[in-house]
Amino acid sequence: MNAGVRFGGYVLGLAVVFGGALGLGKAVGPVKSTSEGHNAAHVPAKSATREATMAGRPAEDTPGGLQVAQSGYTLTPLTTGVRPDAATDFRFTVTGPDGRPVTDYQVEHEKKLHLIVVSRDLRTFQHLHPTLTSDGMWSVKLTLPAAGAYRVFADFAPAGGSAMTLGADLLVAGDYEPKALPAVTGEVDVDGYSVGLGGDLTPGRSSRLTLRVTKRGEPVTDLEPYLGAYGHLVALRAGDLAYLHVHPDGAPGDGRTKAGPEIVFHAEVPSDGDYRLFLDFKHEGQIRTAGFTLRSARTAAQTPTSPEPATADPEPSGHGDHGH
Repeated sequence: MNAGVRFGGYVLGLAVVFGGALGLGKAVGPVKSTSEGHNAAHVPAKSATREATMAGRPAEDTPGGLQVAQSGYTLTPLTTGVRPDAATDFRFTVTGPDGRPVTDYQVEHEKKLHLIVVSRDLRTFQHLHPTLTSDGMWSVKLTLPAAGAYRVFADFAPAGGSAMTLGADLLVAGDYEPKALPAVTGEVDVDGYSVGLGGDLTPGRSSRLTLRVTKRGEPVTDLEPYLGAYGHLVALRAGDLAYLHVHPDGAPGDGRTKAGPEIVFHAEVPSDGDYRLFLDFKHEGQIRTAGFTLRSARTAAQTPTSPEPATADPEPSGHGDHGH
């Protein structure tokens, strides 16, 4: 376990991320597999990538949509302070090529913008849907459980443009003790539900992942649509928080997709390494999140591990708009 760190202030900065809401990027190269905690002060990044990102353009070896600015669009946080475990009105804009806040967005998966907030140690996760004012300012109530390093991802498609994901780092002042990545396990418990995960991640190939939801040992066959699907999956690569956003096979009402207990996804990861997967599902009017740690198939074969017991995921934290 790393020694504790004292964050002396609030900083918003650049985040280099992978992926987008509707597509998969090319490989960005291998990342060392690890199950240790990650200190926010140690974020691997190539200098060329950093310089290109600061200039608002991707580096040659960086897929599109992996930075704070892309194609003339820039994520601009406006909030100047966040306190641990206190509700904050988090505000930001997305400025367009003309330098003005964007006010017109396409509706993607029932929302104009999806805001994903995760801690750097990948133990907390929130999927939020901010509100937009007529002058282009987004706002959402955000509660971060503790001091530490977080990352925010804005997932959207401007009117007439392509979908993209922009990111920014967020540091919350206070004493911070980095934690190890949760152990690899094939089943987690959340709010009386058990969610099992089957399948492997193989870099460079489409991987079939099957998640199965049960309650008190019985299969849940009446999952409710959430964002136009029976499940919503976000994957993040440990270390650099490379971002991958996928959706399941089929859609509610298409005549072939069942409302559980199984939700099938196809995902392609860019490299070997450890990943955190967060599944949102809706049942009995409430949205719940199950978090998993999964190791790519090649990495798992190279690094044998003892089977982990099926234990409840310690977090992730809540969704600010689950009643919507």
